[in-house]
Amino acid sequence: MTKEIVTGLAALLLPATLLLAVPSQAAEPDATRFQLERSGDHFIRLDKQTGAMSICQDQSGNLVCRMAADERAAYDDELDRLSDRVTKLEKTASAGGGSTLPSDADVDRTLGIMQKFMRGFMGMAKEFQNEEPDNKAQPQKT
Repeated sequence: MTKEIVTGLAALLLPATLLLAVPSQAAEPDATRFQLERSGDHFIRLDKQTGAMSICQDQSGNLVCRMAADERAAYDDELDRLSDRVTKLEKTASAGGGSTLPSDADVDRTLGIMQKFMRGFMGMAKEFQNEEPDNKAQPQKT
């Protein structure tokens, strides 16, 4: 693959790689997911699922891949954003935000509403039981 093609491919895929910089984890690796292209003394690895590109080199018989500079910057920015978010959530949790118990007055009010509801419901059930059937020849319920 020529240098111009690799450069053109990188320019086309750069917006997609920035959007899809977060790697996904699969249970089993897909053999057709990655495409390798030789470019001089290294390889370009394209992740067909996410669009992410990596630069790979042969080091002692092992192919070692590193994120491209743009992908690394996007990855670091996302990591910083998530770290800040976790810190804010931890501060909110330690300050007791949202985890306070209701007051005794709130509990008493709620119990009063539930008792009123249950009394009304049980009263209706007793009325239905005490009603005499209009037609005495009703079929048996089994």
